[in-house]
Amino acid sequence: MPGAPVSVGASVMVTPGAAGAPDTGTIIAVLPPVISASGLPLATSGSICVMVNSVTGVPYPLVIGTVGTSTGVRVGGRGLVRTGDRIPSPPGILLVIGPPATTAVTDGWPP
Repeated sequence: MPGAPVSVGASVMVTPGAAGAPDTGTIIAVLPPVISASGLPLATSGSICVMVNSVTGVPYPLVIGTVGTSTGVRVGGRGLVRTGDRIPSPPGILLVIGPPATTAVTDGWPP
């Protein structure tokens, strides 16, 4: 689903999580090369999230997958991550909740 791009600090949820129940987390790192909006680096596939296992409470890293990101806006060959995107990222499907980095930019390209 096309939407506004996200950055570090955006909330995400993966279903199913590492122990079966959905896990929640936050985007913590955007790897170079980067583009920015409103002074924030925009997340692309390959960005790193820290997820919290909803059963045990143990944090774990999750790398955002490539399928399901923008097909029109690419940075160094990696697709832009937007609010509402559903991205296959093991152990399940990552839902990008937000908030967006900026509302001034909207990516209307399909996943």
